[in-house]
Amino acid sequence: MRRVPRSLREQGRILTMWMGAGELLLMLAVILIAAEVFTNALEHLGERMGISEGVTGSVFAAIATAMPESMVPLLAFTVDNGDGPRDVHTDVGVGAILGAPLMLSTLSLCLMGLSVIRRRRWDGPLHPERTGLTRDLNFFLASFAMATVALYARGWHAVIAVLLLLLYFIYVLLTLRVSARLVEAGHGTEADRGMFLCHLGLPDHMLTVVAQLGLGLGLLIIGANGFIHGVEQIAAELNVSVLLLSLLIVPVATELPEKVNSILWIRRRKDTLAFGNITGAMVFQGSILPAIGLLMTPWHPRHEMLMGLLITLAAALWLRLLVALAPLRVWHLLVNGALYVVYLVIMLY
Repeated sequence: MRRVPRSLREQGRILTMWMGAGELLLMLAVILIAAEVFTNALEHLGERMGISEGVTGSVFAAIATAMPESMVPLLAFTVDNGDGPRDVHTDVGVGAILGAPLMLSTLSLCLMGLSVIRRRRWDGPLHPERTGLTRDLNFFLASFAMATVALYARGWHAVIAVLLLLLYFIYVLLTLRVSARLVEAGHGTEADRGMFLCHLGLPDHMLTVVAQLGLGLGLLIIGANGFIHGVEQIAAELNVSVLLLSLLIVPVATELPEKVNSILWIRRRKDTLAFGNITGAMVFQGSILPAIGLLMTPWHPRHEMLMGLLITLAAALWLRLLVALAPLRVWHLLVNGALYVVYLVIMLY
């Protein structure tokens, strides 16, 4: 068999990298468009239903935009496509489960703060509805602490998984329960722009809202999956552990919907929706997804897992203390970004 010249192999590698980068840019554009379509429809849905911004952001938006990252571990654990050993699939799934809350609690919050520095300055105040934000963070810290303890409680995985599922159910009930009071207090969901599909001539009623929600969500999932494929093309050329790569790379793609939605909302001074989209997703991904991991993987302590869990808890605890002790400022969110840099330094060096 003829050996392929080294220069040709190198050219092929470079071509793969460029193709992956091109796909990343294209899918990022799809995600940006989809996020605009989705948030616009979600605001109209919340306004029509007369629900609070907390419910719209923390429950509706959080669950819907969490679908891409929820599918990654489920597919990794259940689908045997013959492209690698089972332990590799497990590492990909576990990395997606733990990397999602890590990304949201650190980099996503930081990017949200950076997006409004010019308008609000470094010490500018942020005004999310505090009781909902406090509830989100309390439930996240409780559930993610349980997931951390489960690393060292191997005989209790099924019990802890059931408790995590129950905890999320209670969280949704409490969030819905206070919705009417928050609407009366001036925190009702309001759409400040007409629905995009109505500009195309469709009638302004609930079916159009549902259709636009489906369109936006479908584009979000397509964009996130395409982004992951582009990342895989580039990552194939790197010599990095599968678990570490999954912790760092997969969440960048799967969390893009939450990042973009929250940036769009906070730039329009809808701080409650912006924070609720992030922290509500954190509760979902800090309870439902670890429950799946506990039931479907060994869930034993490894250095990458433990450091990811601890950095995520530190970032959430920092934000929780700020909510309790002081008004939130833009620069506070940059500390969350610094914690992500700390994690990168620990893992890579």
